[in-house]
Amino acid sequence: MFDLIVKGGTLPDGSTADIGITRDRITAMGRLEGAETGQVIDATGDLVSPPFVDPHFHLDATLSYGLPRINASGTLLEGIGLWGELKKIVTQEDMVTRALEYCDWAASMGLLAIRSHVDTCDDSLKGVAAMLEVRDKVKGYIDLQLVAFPQDGFYRDPTARANTLRALDMGVDVVGGIPHFERTMADGAASVRELCEIAAARGLRVDMHCDESDDPLSRHIEMLAYETQRLGLQGRVAGSHLTSMHSMDNYYVSKLLPLMAEAGVAAIPNPLINIMLQGRHDTFPKRRGLTRVKEMQAQGITVGWGQDCVRDPWYSLGTADMLDVAFMGLHVAQMSSPEEMRRCFDMVTVENARILGLEDYGLHVGAVASLVVLDADDPIEAVRLRAARLAVLSKGRLIARTPRGDATLELPGRPGSVRRRHPVA
Repeated sequence: MFDLIVKGGTLPDGSTADIGITRDRITAMGRLEGAETGQVIDATGDLVSPPFVDPHFHLDATLSYGLPRINASGTLLEGIGLWGELKKIVTQEDMVTRALEYCDWAASMGLLAIRSHVDTCDDSLKGVAAMLEVRDKVKGYIDLQLVAFPQDGFYRDPTARANTLRALDMGVDVVGGIPHFERTMADGAASVRELCEIAAARGLRVDMHCDESDDPLSRHIEMLAYETQRLGLQGRVAGSHLTSMHSMDNYYVSKLLPLMAEAGVAAIPNPLINIMLQGRHDTFPKRRGLTRVKEMQAQGITVGWGQDCVRDPWYSLGTADMLDVAFMGLHVAQMSSPEEMRRCFDMVTVENARILGLEDYGLHVGAVASLVVLDADDPIEAVRLRAARLAVLSKGRLIARTPRGDATLELPGRPGSVRRRHPVA
């Protein structure tokens, strides 16, 4: 007896299966004809996927666009300054309300695991308190990891070090940093060393904003890879953004990528925001700032796409749709072969789950019963269409449904419907 069966869906590998769910777990997969169940979701002809995962976001700032003003230059540094103005006037209640609204968007899109950086350069730590409250409120349907993020510099801000340690003591999950924003390259390297030591001592993961710059000499990822190996943190460390790698010379990169692979450091590019913020000082040719995705993957480095921002001081758009992120990443990284397009889908599901260290994630017996039914035939079509989420299940519960997106036409002599999906061969 199952509580729910998702029937006849196509899995990302192209196979088909019924999925039997009991309480919050997948308890059977295969042909479940005649099985007793309380509820059936017919997914015949639809893609059934594990939930989407975002490894890089800023929930404390989300949906604040225009407060107290708009980022006129569109640059990263003005965005940081603008956030500095906003966090002085925003309340804990405001941050909770906006973050919960975003989590509603996320749940409707099948985005059920998020890693969010939270600013620790504030003596009140109201952002940390707000995000801990949000984490507790959404835990029934979204897995939320929080990163202690000293936005204004672990050393550059006079109280950031103490407040980052306080945030970790309050229950924040991951150690963050921003070495390229320290006063000097030497301070940046020192911040990487100390933050990794803090993570190692506490048994925590590390996720650093690293080399989010057009400067090819911003090379803190090298130090992050070194400290990962020195401290035995392999598989627990990610470098986010890594945009300076876009501008580095090929010889240096040929040395750097094997070091990252050897250390087991993951990479999290954020294509929507990276191409919006980077290259603002260029005329032409104009750099777009996306890191070397395909080259890292060729070295065996885990790479996942991140959303980063939605309607905040750095980015005016966004919808919590990780398929939008994959779609943009596919274009900017020129991942156009069928294999590469499928990999882009994996980069917002299984690869990101690996970066977060999610346990019992996926479509297999024993996994947590969280999944998405998509109005698509396969992963490539899901990315092409940014397919509708026909059904979203979180921990065994149906939490969202969306009707199919076919349009009805009433053209002279050509009535009917327009189907965006290709017929199954």
